[in-house]
Amino acid sequence: MIVDDQLGATRDSVDDLVPYLRAFDEIEHDPNQLLIVAAVEDEPVGTLQLTIIPGMARKGARRGQIEAVRVRGDHRGSGLGGRLIRWAVAESRQRGCALVQLTSDVSRVNAHRFYERLGFVASHTGFKLAL
Repeated sequence: MIVDDQLGATRDSVDDLVPYLRAFDEIEHDPNQLLIVAAVEDEPVGTLQLTIIPGMARKGARRGQIEAVRVRGDHRGSGLGGRLIRWAVAESRQRGCALVQLTSDVSRVNAHRFYERLGFVASHTGFKLAL
């Protein structure tokens, strides 16, 4: 699913799985990281990563950071993406987070509408620096 994506197709590759396996191992051993996979008949059809971030702002509030939301092409429009996001919001609330945040590439106009329908507000401007 990560390479079956308009942006992932340009920056990810399944030719070498070592970096992905290393990342999976790191995520698996960090209690503040959750990698969620939705499956239908044992086939992965959706995924997201939820990171619980402790912070100093907002009186030391935790926040949930949603990343790498993917739904397999033949399951888009099924409501699965909404269920994944609602799960991440509920899990963040249960873990004591004061807010949930995510970033979405400026080119993902459809994704922006999707997140807004789920109650997210485009309240900040994000910056990234490639290393």
